[in-house]
Amino acid sequence: MLAVSTDARGIARVTLSRPERRNAFDEALVAALGEAFAGFAHNPPRAVILAGAGKSFCAGADADWMRRAAQWSQPENLADATRLSDMLAAIDACPCPVIAQVHGAAMGGGAGLVACADMAVAHPETVFAFSEVKLGITPATIAPFVIRAIGPRAARRYFLTAERFGAGQALAMGLVHEVNEQPEQVVEEWISALLGNAPGAVAEAKRLIRDVAGQPITEDLRAETAGRIAARRSSPEAREGMAAFLEKRAPSWVAAP
Repeated sequence: MLAVSTDARGIARVTLSRPERRNAFDEALVAALGEAFAGFAHNPPRAVILAGAGKSFCAGADADWMRRAAQWSQPENLADATRLSDMLAAIDACPCPVIAQVHGAAMGGGAGLVACADMAVAHPETVFAFSEVKLGITPATIAPFVIRAIGPRAARRYFLTAERFGAGQALAMGLVHEVNEQPEQVVEEWISALLGNAPGAVAEAKRLIRDVAGQPITEDLRAETAGRIAARRSSPEAREGMAAFLEKRAPSWVAAP
C-alpha cells in the first residue's frame, strides 16, 4: 500500500505501492499518505522523495473507490473528499522539501500529487492527464494545487478537454521542473544540493514562498519580510553558517565525507 523509509542521511522515501492498480488512490492509500506526511510535520526529515512502485507513479482514483463513491450520500462524499484534500494539504505544507519522482502515468489525483511537491522530475515517457470530466466529475480537490502550479490558462485547456499530455508539455506548463531519462539521478542531484543547506533556513524559505507568493508588494509586506531576515540573521543556524564560512570549514549540518 505505502512504503516509508528513511536513510542514514535523513532522507525519507515514500513509495506508493499498489503496482497491480498502478498506484491508484483508494481510501486506505489516502489515509496512509495523510498519516505519513502528518508524521513528517512533527518530525521532519531533511527531504522526502515521493515515488511510485511498478509501471506508474499514480493512475489517479481507483475505479472501485469511484464506484463505491457513486453510491454514497452527499455528506459521505464530502467527508471522503475532505480526507483527500487534507492529505494533499499535508504534502503541500510539509516543512521539508518534497521531491516527486514521476514515471509511467500521473493521472488526475496523481498529477495533483506532483503539483503538491516542491520539486518534480519526470521520465520522458510519462503521460499526464486531468481526466475527471470524462467520468462526469471535476478535478476540484486537486485544483488549488494544480492551478497554482500550471496557471489558469493551461487549466482552462486540460481540465476541460481531459486530453493526455507528455512530460515535455508538463515541463512547459510548470507541472514538473525537469524531464530526464534517469529521474533518480536528478533527484540525487537535488538531494545533494539540499544537504548542503541549513535545514531550518530551508524550511523557513519554503514558508516564505507560501506567504509571499501572489501578494502585492506593500509597505506591510516589505516590513514583514525585513523582520523575517532580521530574525534569521540572529539564529543559531545563521551564526554557525557565518562562522563556518569565515573559518573555511563545512557547517555542522553538512555530514563529514
